[in-house]
Amino acid sequence: MGRRHHAVRFMPGKYVFPGGRVEPEDGRVNVAGTYAPHVERSLQARVARPSITRARAYGLAALRELAEETGLLIGEAEMEGFHARSESWKAFAEASVFPSLEGLHLVARAITPPGRPRRFDTRFFAADRSLVSATRADVIHPDAELVELVWVTFDEARRLDLPAITGLVLRDLAERLENGLERDLPTPFYRQGSASERELI
Repeated sequence: MGRRHHAVRFMPGKYVFPGGRVEPEDGRVNVAGTYAPHVERSLQARVARPSITRARAYGLAALRELAEETGLLIGEAEMEGFHARSESWKAFAEASVFPSLEGLHLVARAITPPGRPRRFDTRFFAADRSLVSATRADVIHPDAELVELVWVTFDEARRLDLPAITGLVLRDLAERLENGLERDLPTPFYRQGSASERELI
């Protein structure tokens, strides 16, 4: 979990999952491995214009944001041929890590309730820690977006200052781990960002 800077406007001081928005270049990044078929299928459910490119862009955005905010790079290490198409992917090229979607699992999807100043349609992914091929030590510091990064158990995570949706997704993740993270199971979808609006897709 990462603790957000106290001075940011959105969720100051909260412990959150690393994340952010999909950038145009995310859909054009080459990958060393792709999702399991059921993950790719789930990412195309309940969207206006489903496409494999868009589905893969969600996961690639997650990998890029994870690297930018925490310094953790997921992919195949010491592989030739990955070229950064933009500054945002430069860390992977410099570390000789070829991004891979193969170990990403879709845990949940949530849409922020109407009326909020910022609304998001978010996909939450999980990956095993062993898939981290490189780390950058200069990312977490007092002036960064995330000022602290902690590895915690589920019980420890639940005691942190979390946004409501983060607590719900932690519960979903614990359930998925119990049932088998790699299994083809329905994905929780929070249409209003709350437990009362949870459905499985």
